This record gives sequence, structure tokens and C-alpha cells, in this order.
Amino acid sequence: MPVDRFEQLRAWIQARRPGVSFDLTPASADASFRRYFRARFGDGETLIAMDAPPVHEDCRPFVHVAGLLADAGLHAPQVLEKDLERGFLMLTDLGTTTYLAALNEDRSRAGLLFDAATSALVRWQRASRPGELPPYDAALLRRELDLFPDWYLGRHLEVSLTASQKDTLERTFALIIASNLAQPKVYVHRDYMPRNLMVSEPNPGVLDFQDAVYGPITYDVASLFRDAFISWEEEAVLDWTVRYWEKARAAGLPVDADFGAFYRDLEWMGLQRHLKVLGIFARLRYRDGKSGYLEDTPRFVGYVRTVAGRYRALGPLLMLFDELEGRSAGVGYTF
Repeated sequence: MPVDRFEQLRAWIQARRPGVSFDLTPASADASFRRYFRARFGDGETLIAMDAPPVHEDCRPFVHVAGLLADAGLHAPQVLEKDLERGFLMLTDLGTTTYLAALNEDRSRAGLLFDAATSALVRWQRASRPGELPPYDAALLRRELDLFPDWYLGRHLEVSLTASQKDTLERTFALIIASNLAQPKVYVHRDYMPRNLMVSEPNPGVLDFQDAVYGPITYDVASLFRDAFISWEEEAVLDWTVRYWEKARAAGLPVDADFGAFYRDLEWMGLQRHLKVLGIFARLRYRDGKSGYLEDTPRFVGYVRTVAGRYRALGPLLMLFDELEGRSAGVGYTF
């Protein structure tokens, strides 16, 4: 964070807590230009200060979605002070322990944590109303998918696709988008994963929600269980997904009455996310100078391969990955 913005943020906080001493230390950083700081005041209070440079970020979606989450009964940061012109927010502090940190320390906690996370997700989805959030439409789904050939293949792997390979991707993208758009629509957090959930009371605290949209009902479930930074056995994922599905049905959400069909939708939605994230992680490295994310790309390649191997229509995508990685093709369809 440039020194001048840091000092501006410090002065902005001081003006709102006149006469109260405080320390300002980094709280977390994400893949965007936003930065978060923890302000510890002399009276023992702690708050989170967000710096979102207006040239790169817009705080208004964050403020709006924070309100929607609160209205839905979720535990999200409350916006206490805001300066939208300068890109400063003062938020309540949800603590220091993410789900990811808790799970890395003790995986046996997964069942209880994910039970709380899926209950909160159902409340969020039940509150859905059209017109409150941008649509997760075909254009946005496609822009995200295009990150894969542009950044992961073209920039990271330095691959120039043949006409046949381009045609494979084009056909696959069309199938994925059609499947995604056929799903019922609800509020979508869009990054509902352990890194953005806090162990808190009430549990979970929900962060990083400013990119929320109105779109496919399986998206946040796929994000939660097919995570960027921690992997789970298929048996556990199926169990947790069934538990979510049962809660969703009991709450009257429009999930498919056939769990097998619901899980297929989830996997195809997850595939869109996996391909997108491969592109995003490469872009973070080559455009934004954030190299750590690329270390997790093998996890997403594994996710893609698993899903592509299950559905006959995705066989050409699996073959494309074989070609790009120099493997011999071997398609093991199970669906």
C-alpha cells in the first residue's frame, strides 16, 4: 500500500475516533487491489479498515451486499463508516481465524464447520430476489471461461492452440454455459470458500462478498467443497453435499428433487469455476505479480480431469488436457 494512502487512511480513522490512540496493522490481503488493516484502539476495541483505491475498486457493491447478507441473517462485517469517494470503509472485526486455518490445523472439525457454512448458505439463498445483484449471465460466464485459454494456456503454458483444439474448447464452453444457465437462480456469493469464512460467533463470519451475483444455485456449494487451497476425499464431499441438498429441500429452495441430477449440475458448475480459476491464478502471476497462487493450479487441473472423465460430453476436454500435458488419452466415463 503506498505510504500516502496509508497515512490518508490513518488520518481518516483518527478523525472518526478523535483523541483515541490506535495501532494499524495488516489484517489480510486478497487477490484484488483491496487491503485490510486491523485498527486496535487504546480502549480495547478492534475494527477493520478497508482501503480500496477508487481507480481500481468500487466500494459500493461491498456496502450493498453487506446489507443483503445482514438482512438474510448472516454474520457479515457491518459497515460503520464509509468514504466511497476515497475508497475507505470501517468495518466490524469478525476475528482472526479463517475456516482454512482451522481446517489446516484440525481436519476433524470439517463436519461441524461445513454444517454451519451450509446452513448459512441456505439462509442466504432463501433471501434471494431478482434485481438486487448483477445477473450471472452467459456473457459473464463466457468472459470468465476465456481466462483459461488467454492466461493459463496462452501466457502460462505458452501454448498456441490448433484450430481443432480451439473448436474443442468452443464446443465445451457452450455445453458448460448451457448447463449453468439451466439451473435455478439465487444469490451467489461467488467465492464461498474456507479462506473467506471466519470461525466466529455466530458461525460463520462471511467475507469477500463484493462480487456477488444472481445466478446458478450450485455455484457456492461447488466453491465450498472444491476449494482452491484445501482438498477433500470424494466420499466426504458427497456426504456434505447431500446434507446441503437436504437442508435446501427442507427450506423450499429450487434444488432438483433427484440428488444425482443436482450433483451433475454442481459438477458442471464447478467445472466452469475450475477453468476460470486456472486463468485467474495465471493472470495474478503474470499481470499482477502475485506468484503464490500458481502453486495451487495442479489442484484445479485435478478437479477438471475428474469431472471431464465422468461425462461423455466432456471427453474432448479431457483429451485436450492429455494433449497439452503430453499424456496418452484414456477416458474413463462413469456417467
